[in-house]
Amino acid sequence: MKLSVIGCGYLGAVHAAAMASLGHTVVGIDVDQEKIDKLSAGQTPFFEPGLDEILQAGIDSGRLSFSTDYASLADAEVHFIGVGTPQRRDGQGADMTYVDAATNGILSYAKPGSLIAGKSTVPVGTAARLSELAAAKGVRLAWNPEFLREGFAVKDTVDPDRLVYGVADATRDEDVATLDAVYASILERGTPRLVTNQATAELVKVAANSFLATKISFINAMAEISEVAGADVTQLADAIGHDVRIGRKFLNAGVGFGGGCLPKDIRAFAARAEELGKGESVAFLKQVDEINLRRRQHVVDRVVDSFDGQVFGHRVAVLGLAFKPDSDDIRDSPALDVAVRLKGLGAEVVSFDPEAMDNARRLHPQLAYADSLEHALEGAEAVVVVTEWKQFRELDPVATAAKVARPIVFDGRNILDPVAWKAAGWTYTGMGR
Repeated sequence: MKLSVIGCGYLGAVHAAAMASLGHTVVGIDVDQEKIDKLSAGQTPFFEPGLDEILQAGIDSGRLSFSTDYASLADAEVHFIGVGTPQRRDGQGADMTYVDAATNGILSYAKPGSLIAGKSTVPVGTAARLSELAAAKGVRLAWNPEFLREGFAVKDTVDPDRLVYGVADATRDEDVATLDAVYASILERGTPRLVTNQATAELVKVAANSFLATKISFINAMAEISEVAGADVTQLADAIGHDVRIGRKFLNAGVGFGGGCLPKDIRAFAARAEELGKGESVAFLKQVDEINLRRRQHVVDRVVDSFDGQVFGHRVAVLGLAFKPDSDDIRDSPALDVAVRLKGLGAEVVSFDPEAMDNARRLHPQLAYADSLEHALEGAEAVVVVTEWKQFRELDPVATAAKVARPIVFDGRNILDPVAWKAAGWTYTGMGR
């Protein structure tokens, strides 16, 4: 099929390349000329495992192209909206500027009878509003939310755990048939497909993110209690995780969640609930957000305490800047936030991340960035692990002790073995341990 993808950021670039890898002819459209030039040359504007390969393969095959001109989508049968919905500057809600602009751009050139499939995370009610605009141009609209995990985005696109179609009742059969044709090879593998109305599809993504954020903040709240009670939150998580109603996944206490989705999505969801007169239904999300944010300061406080309340002038190695491993994304990153807060208190912060340092340097040039993990550790009076990269997880405590000035480590992700590190002479502090 002929497809267009509007927005070539994280979501859109991955979706465009993945759809081309499934055999479709795809044009990706974005207003950022520099981004389009990079993608057209086979260069990804961000780090995502596996994307380089399918991007170049799509370009080489002739099935994948990129443009800043909306006119290039005129022949497409399905138009995917994959633009960002950042938090508004004047409040907690989602900024719909880019979604609205993408919709208007599509409708200026789309042929009657084609389908717009929204993938962006939007406030419930958006699809109904945009459907009226589309109908006036003879274009159909459905909502097809994405469920990408950074670091696994390519796999999550070509081999998702489910597909959700939110369609208008009047065009249900036609819209479903069109999306089935797009995802035919995925459906042939037995991937679950759920057909809902538009409002349900819009709620699926924010509900999923809200549940995930709640689970993470719950175990971090338990970590706070565990520390003062003398318990070990990792053993607590293991014990309650055996309950099939709860499960062990995402019960890992640490410095909290970040990224471009969870924080802004739960805030936007709470704001939309307020607009609908049901703010009390998700009022708990404000506490989820508060628990998450105070974990960052908790790590900073523990580091400061190790210097008897004065961190000024002391060399601190911060290992990690991305909000999660296998990503260079620093949006709302707890790791970067910890580094910035320590620097603000006068610490001599030296940071290292395998992929995110260029992004961090552009945003926070005041920080010092090491060119290697060894350089970051050299002479450090405290080591703070805040992103769970494999190379941090696999650090040898004995060899690492020989590099630092003071063997004190703060395990912000509970990825190190406390017994081994203590045996090597380290003062070890975990989260809730």
